[in-house]
Amino acid sequence: MKILPTFTLAVALCVAATAVQARPLEAVRKDGTLLIATEGHYAPFNFFQGKQLTGFEVEVAELVARKMGLTPQWKTLSFDALLTGLQQDRWDVVIASHAITEERARAVTFAAPHYCSGGTIVSMTPTLRSAGDLAGKTVSVQTGTTYAAEVQRLPGIQSVKNFPADTDARNALVSKRVDAMVTDRFVAKELLRKSPKAGFHLGEMVTVERIAAAMALGNTGLADAWSQALQAVMADGSYAKVSQKYFQEDIRCPAGR
Repeated sequence: MKILPTFTLAVALCVAATAVQARPLEAVRKDGTLLIATEGHYAPFNFFQGKQLTGFEVEVAELVARKMGLTPQWKTLSFDALLTGLQQDRWDVVIASHAITEERARAVTFAAPHYCSGGTIVSMTPTLRSAGDLAGKTVSVQTGTTYAAEVQRLPGIQSVKNFPADTDARNALVSKRVDAMVTDRFVAKELLRKSPKAGFHLGEMVTVERIAAAMALGNTGLADAWSQALQAVMADGSYAKVSQKYFQEDIRCPAGR
């Protein structure tokens, strides 16, 4: 769902060339803990209930870590700092709804995707449903997301307004400072579920993306171990249980995606 701006990615690539090598799988297993970083402000994927970090990605990551025989330890910080900190060897894994892109794959090593989603149009009017309907309109997005780049490419868009948090982009829509917003499909569905009388209308997806956890560039041993454990929790039914809890459906990527 989210992507770092080009400048930030360039910085991450430079850091990758000079940073201390990330902990390999053997070192992680010897320590017995897996240090995982996320944003903590992106419900229903990663968020706080009071002081408790929770969400779909948090629960899936904890299932994966334990399947690997490791104890998960969490760090939360701003989205833009997550991958840079990964390259600085400050944590082992980042899981925060990062879409797999060619540009980002030059800066980090991705595990297998843990869900598929896409950028969905949300508006206060049912007539704004498709990408074509956004021609001549102002659209809000969260800074650092793939949607920010994709919406810019849509033909006829009048302007795109970037906000530091998804909730800020939503507030701009509610206050009618923009005509529509683009956010993650499941975030949009959760918004409609929680606020059925707010007047939100869900449109079509303008992007389709594979979302995956990230490890430091070249740390393929850890990425492969994570992917194998993820496959195991998908096979034993525990992934489906968590997915049903948050989305009332299984959101894993279809076969071949």
